[in-house]
Amino acid sequence: MADVPSIGSGSSSALVSPSDDRGYLLTEQVNPASDQLDQLSTDALVELFIDEDRRPQEAVFAARKALSQAVDAIAERLQRSGRLFYLGAGTSGRLGVLDAAECPPTFCSPPELVQGILAGGAPALLRSSEGLEDLESAAITDLQERGFRAEDCLVGIAAGGTTPYVRGGLSYAKQLGALTIAMACVPSEQAPLPCAIDVRLLTGPELLTGSTRLKAGTATKMALNILSTGVMVRLGKVYGNRMVDVAASNSKLVDRSIRMLRDLLGMKRDAALDLLERAQGSVKRALLMGSCDLGANEADALLEAHAADLRSALASQGKFLPVQG
Repeated sequence: MADVPSIGSGSSSALVSPSDDRGYLLTEQVNPASDQLDQLSTDALVELFIDEDRRPQEAVFAARKALSQAVDAIAERLQRSGRLFYLGAGTSGRLGVLDAAECPPTFCSPPELVQGILAGGAPALLRSSEGLEDLESAAITDLQERGFRAEDCLVGIAAGGTTPYVRGGLSYAKQLGALTIAMACVPSEQAPLPCAIDVRLLTGPELLTGSTRLKAGTATKMALNILSTGVMVRLGKVYGNRMVDVAASNSKLVDRSIRMLRDLLGMKRDAALDLLERAQGSVKRALLMGSCDLGANEADALLEAHAADLRSALASQGKFLPVQG
């Protein structure tokens, strides 16, 4: 007979102390649609998942007002030299780290502007360390190590809304006077969180009971997409629907940059590539140089005078770029 793996944290065979009964939480309840999940044909199983995965979109739509409030509040803080932090454990934390990591290449934002903090740090990205979510003090230490301050924003992500690590981080941030935003997939009355803005993504019970990497994770990823992209739009890092602050750091992004210059300035590829090189890979700088007949330094000065907002800088020169190619 094969050895039975020990239950609990790490290699220890001892069980950790159980929390109070969490069966009342929406994310822990049993989904009657999947009570025969292990008996379904593969086709039926896949169809059931697809049908249930409509719920995350509905949940995000229902939270639209809180998300709008969060976008504006975060953008206001970032315009005043604040930073945005995501904090979570397990899947929730990994999703925050992912969203933060994608901001620099997409929006050419400095790495410190949007940061993801995961219980257990970098090793927990690849190897589960969910036991670390039980430590409220660990979140405070992690925030302090990043120099978290009153001017910053904290999005605490906890699908079930009871994660001590997230609760501890939000409480600490609130005491400092920072902007606090909670993101959870259970109703507020089931698991209140200390925050100024409460984003609740009510996706319902999972097909695999309690596995919040499923619908809850999908809704969380959607909501984080909206938060970070919406904030960057408010910060002037988008023109029309083009990512004009993209960092042209690989061949795909160089091609995308060339196509933006081609479409918005009506240039041929060779000319667009030459302009991009003279602009040192900055699409925003290149667009000002090409449309206003400016040198790189002049374009930079114009952008600085208009808080790096391309549309405002163009308008000051009586220019407008068509967003359709």
